[in-house]
Amino acid sequence: MAASFAALVLLLVLTIFLRRSQRLLITAGFSLAGLASFLAAGAGFLTVAQGMTFRIVVPLGLPDLPFHLRLDVLSGYFLMIIGLLALFVSIYSIGYVRGFLGVRPVTSLVVFSTFFLAGMFLVVLADDALFFMIAWELMAGASYYLVMFEDERLENRRASFLYLLVAHVGAIAILLSFGILAGLTTGFQGFEGYTFDAMREAKHPQALATAAFLLAFFGFSAKAGVIPLHIWLPEAHPVAPSNVSALMSGVMLKTAIYGMMRVIFDLIGVFPWWWGALVLVFGLISAVLGVLYALLQHDLKKLLAYSSVENIGIILISMGLSMIFASFGLTVLSALAMIAALYHTLNHAMFKGLLFMGAGTVLHATHERSMEKMGGLIKFMPWTSALFLVGCLSIAALPPFNGFVSEWLTYQAFLLSPALTNPLLNLLVPLGAALLALTSALAAALFVKAYGVTFLGHRRSRHPAVIHEAPWSMRIAMSLAALACLALGIFPTYLIHWMDPITKFLVGDTISSSAAGFGWMWLTPIAHDRASYSAPVVFVVILAVVAITYLLLHSRAGTIRRGPLWGCGFEGITSRMQYTAMSFSMPLRRIFGFLFSIKEKVHHLPPTTHSAFPGRLQYHLRVRDRAWIWVYQPISDASFWISRRIGRMQHGRIQVYLIYSFVTIIVLLIFSR
Repeated sequence: MAASFAALVLLLVLTIFLRRSQRLLITAGFSLAGLASFLAAGAGFLTVAQGMTFRIVVPLGLPDLPFHLRLDVLSGYFLMIIGLLALFVSIYSIGYVRGFLGVRPVTSLVVFSTFFLAGMFLVVLADDALFFMIAWELMAGASYYLVMFEDERLENRRASFLYLLVAHVGAIAILLSFGILAGLTTGFQGFEGYTFDAMREAKHPQALATAAFLLAFFGFSAKAGVIPLHIWLPEAHPVAPSNVSALMSGVMLKTAIYGMMRVIFDLIGVFPWWWGALVLVFGLISAVLGVLYALLQHDLKKLLAYSSVENIGIILISMGLSMIFASFGLTVLSALAMIAALYHTLNHAMFKGLLFMGAGTVLHATHERSMEKMGGLIKFMPWTSALFLVGCLSIAALPPFNGFVSEWLTYQAFLLSPALTNPLLNLLVPLGAALLALTSALAAALFVKAYGVTFLGHRRSRHPAVIHEAPWSMRIAMSLAALACLALGIFPTYLIHWMDPITKFLVGDTISSSAAGFGWMWLTPIAHDRASYSAPVVFVVILAVVAITYLLLHSRAGTIRRGPLWGCGFEGITSRMQYTAMSFSMPLRRIFGFLFSIKEKVHHLPPTTHSAFPGRLQYHLRVRDRAWIWVYQPISDASFWISRRIGRMQHGRIQVYLIYSFVTIIVLLIFSR
């Protein structure tokens, strides 16, 4: 890790000398960022593989409050995830950021990307509350400036302000949680308990432990985008540069998952079952509403942002199940659910990073974010369309890709819930399994829409544009992420065996002996007579079917015949006759419309001169998030109302301000007695 941070420091130094040569700065800067990310990923991988723990105390903090760093199996796992995706994104950024040359300086983008990476690395390495909060604020502050990169646009300024506001509200809750845990170590008499080691050794009364848990869960949920604290996420991701969006969605959200696991399973350790049920419920709400919100979007990056809410929900579902099983002493089942949560954390980083990079490539080529103005891109961007399809198949949880494995493990944990003895949980858990199944089906429909409307059919935009394939650096990065999605889907037993030390550390048990009980080709989470899955066999069968189909169609000349597009007897198909993003989601909008604030308007336009088309209509649809209307809008209105009332005190006259000061001094003197 020292070499990784040295590379980041060298990058910052080079920025000073290369800021006048923007092209060289991009190449050198993101190459060094990729090197730092590779070293961090390697350090995390080896730490988990060997089950090691490293500690170091850095005498840099406040007097008698030095910084503590710790690299254990949990932080190593998340360090590996952050480093791996950051490596891919750094390669991608070399080609992507060059698109800003001649438009705006990119020095700030390189600098704050470096601070952003350093902040995420330090968050998972921090081993005391003070250093954790400093690293957390470094990560939040750097990402704020990255979202603000194109600051001349109003939507960027609005999104970055909203993001920073929610991030700081969450940070206050996290700080209060650490304050309670630290206070319990010393009886609220000193600051010696600020280290995580002291918090681990302290005894936690149920009431105060619950307060610390609720504050931590609220604070980390604000960063993770858990509903209803998700409101910043679909605003910030679409307006940020796409390489930044890939990192924010792929790994920054996972630092919040890391924080939850660190506080709940490590620092507190013992908890009642209803904590897990609470996490499970919020996970289910986020998963279902997240995918429904995504289905109604026609902005490609906003669709992916809401999809991140859904996938964070799936991770929380598995984590909630793990907490429930652990509270009843079912450590093997708890390990199974924890493996599902950790596996989906890695999977989501890979396929969501790939999808955001793909969306950035589309934006790079078309300068459009709205899917209503896309279509037919598969003809112009074959590499991007193929790699984006891999991301869609992965996130839709279709075998043999990685998303299927982690969701399948989550279902196995649900199916083993009859081992629980609580009647309320025996009602909640099957309901949760049904909602997860609904989420999976809706996610498949969502990415049929995302891929079909974007890449298939005719191009819908009326503005002529020269659409080009992405530069090689962007294609290489997306290809690496796609290969990771495939490898994680085909070889899950190896990864689960490697993850043994993490579940042993968190819940005290493992499942690798059962998972690989029939060899690397078969995944058997608990026992082979209950469930098993062979990803390599599924992969080989799919390849065989594709190969046989190809040979049958191409073995003889004339087997394939090409003709004009046909639709209900009409061959003159135009872009106006194909599905749009809005029309695709209309049936689901009718079914689930009560969950949203929907306004539809039809405007009558002046008639045309053609007798066959006497009138014209223009359709407008506006879908708003009810969380904003019910939670955030009243707070916003109240704050403006209070500000206007307080503003009346500003008369602009020095005599009035002197009276204010005099009254304040008198009041302070009275109460000082």
